[in-house]
Amino acid sequence: MRSLSFLSKMTIFSFLLSTLPVIFIGAFAFFTSSSEIQKNVNEGKMQLITQINSNVEQKLTTVNHTLNQVINSTVLKKAMDMPLTVTDFMMYDDLRSEIRYMQSFDTRLEDVLLINAKQNWMIKNSGLYRFDNYPFADKLIALMNAQDNSTWTLNPSEWFYTEENARSVTCDYSISLVKKLPTTGLDKFGMALANIPACSLQDMIQSDSEHPDDIVIMDEQQRIVMNRDPSLIGKSITAAGLSELTRLEEDSSGQFRASIHDKPYSVTFLRSNLNNWTYLSLTSIESLTKESSKIGTYTIYICVLMLLLALLLAWLVSRKMYSPIQLLLNQIGGLVSGNQKRKANEFQMISEHVHTLFQSKSQLEKEVHQHIGQVRTFFLIKAFQGHIKSGELLEKLAQFGYADHVAAWKTMSVITIQIDAIDHTRYEKKDMELLLFAVHNMMEELIPSEQRLAPILIDQTIVTLIGSADSVDSDFRTMVYGLTEQVQQHIYNFLKLHISIGISLPIHAFTQMSLAYKEGLEALKHRIKLGEGIIIQYENINSGKHYLNLNYPKPLENELIDSIKLAEKDKSRELLKQLLHAVFAAQLTPQEYQIPLARLLNNLLMMMQESGIALNQIHPNKGSLFEEVLGLHTTAEIEDWFWTEVIHPLIRIFRDRQDAQYHNISEKIIDLVQHYYDTDLTLEECASRLHYNANYLSSIFRKETNCSFSDYLSNYRFNMAKKWLSETDMPIKDISSKLRYNNSQNFIRSFRKQEGLTPGQYRDKQKEGLPPT
Repeated sequence: MRSLSFLSKMTIFSFLLSTLPVIFIGAFAFFTSSSEIQKNVNEGKMQLITQINSNVEQKLTTVNHTLNQVINSTVLKKAMDMPLTVTDFMMYDDLRSEIRYMQSFDTRLEDVLLINAKQNWMIKNSGLYRFDNYPFADKLIALMNAQDNSTWTLNPSEWFYTEENARSVTCDYSISLVKKLPTTGLDKFGMALANIPACSLQDMIQSDSEHPDDIVIMDEQQRIVMNRDPSLIGKSITAAGLSELTRLEEDSSGQFRASIHDKPYSVTFLRSNLNNWTYLSLTSIESLTKESSKIGTYTIYICVLMLLLALLLAWLVSRKMYSPIQLLLNQIGGLVSGNQKRKANEFQMISEHVHTLFQSKSQLEKEVHQHIGQVRTFFLIKAFQGHIKSGELLEKLAQFGYADHVAAWKTMSVITIQIDAIDHTRYEKKDMELLLFAVHNMMEELIPSEQRLAPILIDQTIVTLIGSADSVDSDFRTMVYGLTEQVQQHIYNFLKLHISIGISLPIHAFTQMSLAYKEGLEALKHRIKLGEGIIIQYENINSGKHYLNLNYPKPLENELIDSIKLAEKDKSRELLKQLLHAVFAAQLTPQEYQIPLARLLNNLLMMMQESGIALNQIHPNKGSLFEEVLGLHTTAEIEDWFWTEVIHPLIRIFRDRQDAQYHNISEKIIDLVQHYYDTDLTLEECASRLHYNANYLSSIFRKETNCSFSDYLSNYRFNMAKKWLSETDMPIKDISSKLRYNNSQNFIRSFRKQEGLTPGQYRDKQKEGLPPT
């Protein structure tokens, strides 16, 4: 009965406890401030304009790529050298075919103009004209005189449609992509203009009465490119009531509050990297306040409902809570005595027996420890060879069980042991591995573990680090020499082998392990003069001075060179600072510091030369770089000189190479799509043709076009399908086959999903002269 009473108390307590989260949720929701709600709304607005920006830029990028294809076509290049007249019908028809290919419902492209001021002709939708007779020729010449060879501009639509008397202009302004011609050479005497009605941008935004905000796009001159009110297009942003533009000039994205027509608004903005347009979302603060009140009311209702549901659920759970506990008690009942049942409640009994499940932990740990030794050996090899960063060395030593050694040792020395010649012994060369293993095990037995790190084998040499809490070097040397004599004598007594032992100078920091290891190896080299079976102290061959005064930070230099090649500006600056800090941390004379500085400069120049970069690209018409760096006197001057004179110029060159390479690769992929869209073209096949990794091509193409390869290929095939349906009588079955669909039904379903009607219906409406729905 005691157990059941305890369970009943726990049930009641859990019932009450389950209602607390619901109460706290309701209280928190009730007192949520409108500023927090506004913050969440602003985040949603930023996502909205980011999506709109992506949609718009995808269309503009498509127009740019198709216009590039036109201006690079053989037909246009040939026409630029001809004084076109009405008699050049074939050339004119070829040019019109190139232009007509660009105009599609998907891009909303309305007109394409080709102008040759040198040959005095202009071609557009309505025909061929003498350019000097065109009413707005001076306006178009002004566009040709712009600084950039390719730019997006907002222009009055009347500049392009004055000759079409029967045509009604759908929008007062057009967005024009202007490209100077010819594309090669410095003499630009023509241009190509692709015009999109500015009003068509509004169609890309879903109108939703539940969101009362306005979406506005403005260009670099702060003229309105898109607005819900078409009459404002082309006017200054102040015409929309917005005059507080300080944040827009300083930041590339963000939110701020502004007064529009004497009403407070929340403005979310994002500047495009493609053409420096600014996308703005204007939301009334009054509407946000109303929404926050509705949310608070709805939240209270929901919390009350959740509270009632929680109470009901807790009651039902409490009724069934004892069933699994009783089942567990029945399963372990044979293991529990009657006295234990009377003294313990259900949870205590279950806890005691579940605890036995974890007794296998010790067995699992034994298996893990068998592998730790191998990992520790690999780590020690890297540490002695200087391949572990100083900041990680002590942490790794502690992880492998040397925390007490790190804390206690004040003086250390590396000993290196090599077996002398075995030609005149009872052993053969094939026994060398076994002999090294035996010597290794004897060292572990002879030297206490608290005085050493685990011995390891590196290139037929047994290496270990001896340490002591004694800070007096002379006493430490005596202790180490005694240990090595004991080891040497013991090995000879048992194995009848002569070994030589090298002892480094005492060191006082674990970060000097690689230095001491080199000294131990250097000491063993003197067997050539001193003979075999000796113990050689490095201090006796180098006047008590260390082998190296400077451990040049080669890993940091390699990281710096890699970051420069990848054009990682911030990382390169930080690595330069770390490398120079490591160089100047060594105790050297001012003259000796010139050696690592010259080494760093020399390696940077070698990397530059191997990358095909000429010295005058980073250091034009100046003297010797080595004389400049060796003439500096302070650490700050040296760091600033390396950054401004060498590293930063190299980063700019590598970044320019990356940008050019990315654009070139993207153009090649687009060219493959346009030539092989009617084959089973895949990104992997493009990668094989261009000799790149497929994942690398995917990231570059998405960065350049703002869409994936598969989406671009699908859109291109879809546009070709519409072209064939409009201009040819090709059967739908043949079209689906050419576009690599498995069957015509799949093509029909895909076409209907994207266009809203079947291919046959689309062809019929095109023949009737009606726009597709």
